[in-house]
Amino acid sequence: MTINGGTKRIRAIGLMSGTSLDGVDAAWIETDGERISGFGPAATLLYEEGLRADLRRILDLAPTLASDDPFLRDVEERLTRDHALAVAMMGQTADIIGFHGQTILHSPTQRRTWQIGDAALLSRLTRLPVVYDFRSDDVKAGGEGAPLVPVFHAALAREMEKPLLIVNIGGVANATWLGPDGEVLACDTGPGNGPLDDLAQVHLGQPYDKDGALAGSGQVDLSRLDALLAHPFFARPAPKSLDRLSFSGLIAEATEGLAAPDAAATLAAFICTAIAQAPWPTPPKQVLVTGGGRHNSTLMKGLAERFSVSVRPVEDVGWNGDALEAQCFAFLAVRSLRGLPLSLPTTTGVAAPQKGGRLYGTIL
Repeated sequence: MTINGGTKRIRAIGLMSGTSLDGVDAAWIETDGERISGFGPAATLLYEEGLRADLRRILDLAPTLASDDPFLRDVEERLTRDHALAVAMMGQTADIIGFHGQTILHSPTQRRTWQIGDAALLSRLTRLPVVYDFRSDDVKAGGEGAPLVPVFHAALAREMEKPLLIVNIGGVANATWLGPDGEVLACDTGPGNGPLDDLAQVHLGQPYDKDGALAGSGQVDLSRLDALLAHPFFARPAPKSLDRLSFSGLIAEATEGLAAPDAAATLAAFICTAIAQAPWPTPPKQVLVTGGGRHNSTLMKGLAERFSVSVRPVEDVGWNGDALEAQCFAFLAVRSLRGLPLSLPTTTGVAAPQKGGRLYGTIL
C-alpha cells in the first residue's frame, strides 16, 4: 500500500482466537508487511466459561448451521465484543486491526472455511478499520487455507540459521520449515491441544491438562498409537490442513476403554510423533515451539525424544509465544493492504501466491 506518496510502516493490532477456544490474544506491531520494525505490548482476554462452552458447541453444529442461525449470531456478537475489549486492553494507538475471527469449520476439500466474527461491529466499537476474512480467497483458489503463519515466521527468522522448524501446537498442530535458500514449506501436522483439552474437560473438569500432568502420569498404548498414525492424512505430502475435529471419531475409537491418564499419554505421543514424522525436505538444525503446547511438559519432552536437535520454546530466541499468532494477523493485515501474498504454493498448496483479506473501513 502506498500512503502519502510512499510505502510506510503501519501500526497494527492483530487479534487471534484459536481452536483451543480459551480466549482472544491481541498484539501490536509496526511493519511494512515485509519486515517487522517494532514490537509493542500483547494481551490475552480469557473467555468466560459460558462463551467457551457455546463456541465448543458450535464446532459440533457448524456443518449444519445456517449463517443466520440466532444462536450463532448471538455467539458471534459476544465473541466480537470480547475482541473489542482485547483491543481496549492494549491501550495503544493503531492504524489497522487484523481480525482473524473464530474458525468453526475448515473443509478445504469442500472449498469451505468459516470464521465467525463481525468486522463491522468491531470497527464501530474500536473506531479503527479492520482487515478480516484472511482464508477464503486461498480456499476458493484451490489452497488449503492454512496455515497462514509461515510468511510471518519467515520474516521473524530472516537472520536465523536454516534449516529451521517452527512448530505451533494450538488446537491443531502445524509447522513451518524454513530452508537455507529462502524456501518456505508448511502444513498442519495433526491434532494439537484440542483432543487433550476435551479429555481434560471430561475427566478432570478442567479446560486443559495443566503442565501435561495427566498425560505424564499415564502409559502410551502403542497398538492404539499405531492405529492413529495409520490415518491416510499422514501419508499425504505437505502442504495439507485439518479441522479441529478431523480426528474426533478416530480418537474416540482409539481411546475407548483406556484409563484417562493412558488415553492422555497416547494422545500426547500421537501429537508428537505426527510432528516429528512430517515430510520435511531435510532435518532442521533446531526446533522452536510456540502455541499453548509449549507449556505442556509432556509434549515438550515427547518432541525432544523424537528430534536429534534442540527443541526449545520460542522465548529462547526472544519471541513471545503467547503473542505470536496475534502478531501474525497484524502482519498479514498490512500485507493485505499492500496487496502482498498471504499464502504460497508451498504453504497451502494454492496454485500461485495468493492475496487475501477484506477491509472494512477506511485507512487514513
